[in-house]
Amino acid sequence: MSRTPDATDLARVAVFAALIAVLGLPGSFPVFGGVPITAQTLGVMLAGAVLGPWFGALSVTVLLALVAAGLPLLAGGRGGFGVFLGPTAGYALGWILGAIVIGLIVHAGGRRPVVWRTALAMVAGGIGAIYALGIPVQSLVTRLPLAETALSSLVFVPGDLLKAALATVIVTALVRAYPRGFRRAWRSTPARERARVSAAA
Repeated sequence: MSRTPDATDLARVAVFAALIAVLGLPGSFPVFGGVPITAQTLGVMLAGAVLGPWFGALSVTVLLALVAAGLPLLAGGRGGFGVFLGPTAGYALGWILGAIVIGLIVHAGGRRPVVWRTALAMVAGGIGAIYALGIPVQSLVTRLPLAETALSSLVFVPGDLLKAALATVIVTALVRAYPRGFRRAWRSTPARERARVSAAA
């Protein structure tokens, strides 16, 4: 983390952990290998983008720690340490990596988030990073070939792309309407800096 967390940072971490849990309330739709389609990935995407890589990852870690302690916070009311021994374990742990990747890309170079970079982050972190951990673990637990598991996991892609698009829209709107919510001092782009200097002159 770039700075020492304060009370506001910790409160924001708790809020996003709660948001991810709430997004699991509508339930889930289990498909291949018992892995459910859930809206909770949207919360992970937003956590990484708004909180940044490390606080975003911390919010996901807090949620998963509560799940491991037995709280039914995952979609479908799932909880308990057994969750991390099943076919969904890699996807759940992939949320942490996903939040980190999203935060790093969205806030790359300390600059204000833009649409194309935010969209790239949602796909790379919210889909690619999560699948990178989820598919191998699912293959290991279900004892199915990795290639077959990866191919079957394509059923998740349309829904995840929709969540990535929605997250991009939400983050872009937040940047414009409430930039203070990100708690970041963004560096000006060269074009913005030239415009500022010209206006001052």
